[in-house]
Order: sequence, then structure tokens, then C-alpha cells
Amino acid sequence: MNYEISSFHLRPYLFKHRFYPFREYLKEHFPYKVHKIPLHAGFTCPNRDGRVAVGGCTYCINESFSPNVSGHSLPVREQIKRGKEFRRKRYGAEKFIAYFQSFTNTYADVDTLKSCYEEALSDRDVVGLSIGTRPDCIPDDVLGLIEGYTKKYHVWIEYGLQSIHDKTLSRINRGHDSRIFLDAIHRTKNTCINICVHVILGLPGETEGEMMETAEAVASLGIQGIKLHHLYVAKNTALAEEYFQGKVQTLDKDAYIKLAVSFLERIPSDVAVQRLVGDTQGNFLLSPVWNASKTEITDGITREFERRDTYQGLQCARSVSMIKHEISRSSKTVGEQEAEALRHHTINI
Repeated sequence: MNYEISSFHLRPYLFKHRFYPFREYLKEHFPYKVHKIPLHAGFTCPNRDGRVAVGGCTYCINESFSPNVSGHSLPVREQIKRGKEFRRKRYGAEKFIAYFQSFTNTYADVDTLKSCYEEALSDRDVVGLSIGTRPDCIPDDVLGLIEGYTKKYHVWIEYGLQSIHDKTLSRINRGHDSRIFLDAIHRTKNTCINICVHVILGLPGETEGEMMETAEAVASLGIQGIKLHHLYVAKNTALAEEYFQGKVQTLDKDAYIKLAVSFLERIPSDVAVQRLVGDTQGNFLLSPVWNASKTEITDGITREFERRDTYQGLQCARSVSMIKHEISRSSKTVGEQEAEALRHHTINI
């Protein structure tokens, strides 16, 4: 069945980008320009220290994507100060979200975490808090601590999922299964905390169909944000050993762009896309070497959406339901002449 849907009823960013960029989300929620400041608070990971496993996830070396990890870590307050200066000068940022990025940022007792978070929040220009963690490291007392900040700040928890498939999680030495992830999501949804989920496309042994199953599982969760990463092989990782043994293949740029678009077609159009591609620092990268900037990858994703004449959420029942509701509501208020002037867009359901 075809529904004729006017461009008037779709959010403007879907026509400009074909997906929901996080910067558009921030514009909608703040009256000033907001940027995230990545932080390293000195935490480790239960998948490294032996509580869950040793060695970490096979692909992971934090130094490859988090510049704050290398060398001696500065106090959180100093990292905030330097981050503000850089982002003000380069991007014109006015306010900031303190993003605890490196390792597992709920992996400590409540008092330690409280001290750490509040050191960041003590800066008057910090208006939000984003905490990257694992779904097996979010006990209820820590969840309660974080929810307490939602009264004054814009708060996110970012959970690493990577894949919904337990065989893949085992293959990459993730140290938890999908059941633990779903439990963390369920408990977090009982709070006022925004949820962002991290997924990696191109994990060893996964088919395109399995990656789309992850997309469909994520789409059903009622989350607010998504981060997509491509699998890359970094030096000094277990994955690098597999790569040199010929056991792991990485995606070329065009293949990744097509997968990312197919994934986002299944994600509700009101879920903000906080990242579209992985990133590396320094000389850690072994494969794939695309010789393309993040902006070029993002532009390539938009072009692929345009080529398909699709957009984020097209294959998601939740998005279609939302759009149909908007049509029903706004058709009562839009006059005939105005409606006739609108450009029409076809959605296949």
C-alpha cells in the first residue's frame, strides 16, 4: 500500500540529511551551541582486570580512539577547561556536555563516581553529562546516582552493545550476552536518563542479515540515540593477530556506506544519530584504510539515501506510525491551498 505523504509532515532534517544528526537534536534541545567534551577519568574495565575476563574486547585499544588515554591523564577539571577552549575556538561552542568516554565509566563505587561526575558538572558551562559504559556495570545504586543529575542536567548513558547476537559477542570477547544488555536497557528506561546504543558493523563472521537483525532489535527498544561504528583493526589488539592470520576481513568504504544506510532505514526517525563511522587517533590503524574524512563518509551516506530515495526509519513500523499520526493531526489544520503547494513524497509500506 502506498501512502502519499507531504514533505510538510516530515522533519526538515530528513530532507536535508536523510537521517537525524545529533547536532540537530542539540539545536532542538538547547538555545545555544552545545558540544561534547570527551574525558578520561582513569577507570578500567571488568573485561580487562579479570573480573569478567582479561584482554578486553578483541578490537579494543582505547588509545586508538580516545586521545585523552595516552600518557598521564589530567584531572577532569583540567580536561574540561582545555576541551572548552578548543571547542570554542574551532566550533564556536558555547555550552558543553561532559562525555566520560574512555573505558567503563560506571566501574567504581558510588562515592568515587559521584566525586568524578560532579567535578565535571562543577563547571558552569557544562549543561549535560554523557557516560559511556558496559551493560554489565550498571547496578541500581549507580543508576540512581546518575538519574539524580537529570533534575538539573541533560543526561545520557551510552551502552556498548555492538551486536545482538551472542555468538558474535562471544567471538569478540565482549564478556556479556544480549540478555544482560536488555536488562540494563529495561532498568534505565524506568528512569529519566536518555539512552544511546553503540553498534559495530562488519564484526567477524556476521552476515548482512544478522546486522539488520541487530538494527531491528535496537529499533524496538525505545532509545533516544544510536552510534554506528565500522569494524577497524588497530595495532596491539587481539583482532590484529586474527587479521594477520587471515581470519578477519574489513569492509571497504562503499560496502560500509550501504550497510549503514540499510541499518538506519530500520531505526526510528526520532532516534538521534550521534556517530556514523568509527574514528582512530595516531598511527594505530591497520585496516581498512579508506583515505576519506568523516565528513566524506557522512556525505556518502546521505547520497546513498538519496540514490535509494529513502531515509532513516523508512522500514521501521514505529516511524511510519508516527508519520501517519502527524498526517492525521495536521490535516485538520492545513488549508487546501497550502496543502496543494506542498511537495509530495511516497512511502512504500
